[in-house]
Amino acid sequence: MNRTLTSALALAALFGLAGCASTYQLTLMPRDSGKTYGGTMQGLASGQGPITVTIEGKTYSGTWVESAPASTTAWVGGGAYGYRGWGWGMGGGTVHMDTPGGGAAKALLTAPDGSGLRCDLRGTRSGGGGECRDDKGKEYDVQIRLAAEPK
Repeated sequence: MNRTLTSALALAALFGLAGCASTYQLTLMPRDSGKTYGGTMQGLASGQGPITVTIEGKTYSGTWVESAPASTTAWVGGGAYGYRGWGWGMGGGTVHMDTPGGGAAKALLTAPDGSGLRCDLRGTRSGGGGECRDDKGKEYDVQIRLAAEPK
C-alpha cells in the first residue's frame, strides 16, 4: 500500500473514532473512612468530556481535559529497500503505542452551592485511577472502570 493511501486510511480511522464515546464508572473513597461514593465520566476521543460525582448527596459536575495522551499513533518508515513488484521503494507503516502508566487528565467540578472538587486522573481506555480533593482539603482515592454496555 502506498504512503498516501495508508495516510488517508489512518486519517479516516481517526475521524471515525472522533465520534465514539465511552462511559466510565467512578468510585471515590475518602482517605479517612471506608465509605464509597460514585460518579460517571464520558470518555471522548477528543480528549475531554463531562464528569459528575455525588458525595453525601451533593453533586459536583464539570469537565475533564486530557493533559497527556494514553496512546499515540505515528508513521514509521522501514530501513530497507526492496523490490515491491513495480519498482524499488521504502516500506513502512503506522505504529500505535500506549503511554507507560496510561494517559493523564485534570478535572474541575463544582456543586450548585459553589464548592469545588479537583481531580487528577490517569489510566487507559479500559480504566484507571487518581485522586480528588475538595475545597476543605479532604482527599479521595478514585477508581475508574469502563461501564458495562446497556443490554
